[in-house]
Amino acid sequence: MRTVDGAACAIEVEVATPSKSQDTGHLLLLCHGLPLHRGGGGNASKLLPELAARMAADSGWSVAVSSLRGVGGAAGTFSASGWLEDLIAVIGSVSADHQKISLAGFGFGGALALRAAVEVESIRAVAALATPADLGAWCGSPEAFAAACERAGVVGSEPMLEPMALRADVLAIDPLGAAADVPPRRIMIVHGADDFVVPADEARQLVEAAEGRAELRIIQGAGHWLRADPRMVATLLGWLDRQR
Repeated sequence: MRTVDGAACAIEVEVATPSKSQDTGHLLLLCHGLPLHRGGGGNASKLLPELAARMAADSGWSVAVSSLRGVGGAAGTFSASGWLEDLIAVIGSVSADHQKISLAGFGFGGALALRAAVEVESIRAVAALATPADLGAWCGSPEAFAAACERAGVVGSEPMLEPMALRADVLAIDPLGAAADVPPRRIMIVHGADDFVVPADEARQLVEAAEGRAELRIIQGAGHWLRADPRMVATLLGWLDRQR
């Protein structure tokens, strides 16, 4: 466990490492999402350390996880620009030990990962899983989104942005614009065919934004919560193996 220097609030990063005989020298940074149901923010990152350990053992990659501000006990209050700042700080921290870094994000974390890859040119590849292309539809009205963030528990001692500003800050992440700018670096878009939170058509929109320069994997019978789906894990492991 390490604490990130340079972040606006203390961010702890946990890195699962493979055995020395398997180590590829690559690192995958997993980005949690923003579940908007009651208490969802507090649990957003809790399953990721277990996933990271499994993936490190099976892939030969180091796999890092962190909790961005307002999530999983991390101080601060959610904002999209704040999360982007935190994620870039985490990337800088793990870059000290790993030069070959890829990102994989779930839900809004996938949109954030795409945007971070635009900001940090050294990122080699991005996987976006169950990621919304239309953040306006995902947020809904400014007031509804602000209320959902309150319910999710991602508001700390700092005040949350006003509803209009909070929603506008999210829209500025612009996953479609980011998907267009990441290539020729690798992108993989993974989505559940039965995702009723983010329609699977939005995965296709992201691929179209990348002008076809992204892999698309639709998992039949899968819903929005892909983190524990063994087919998602197999898909992600295969993607890592193709980057060796």
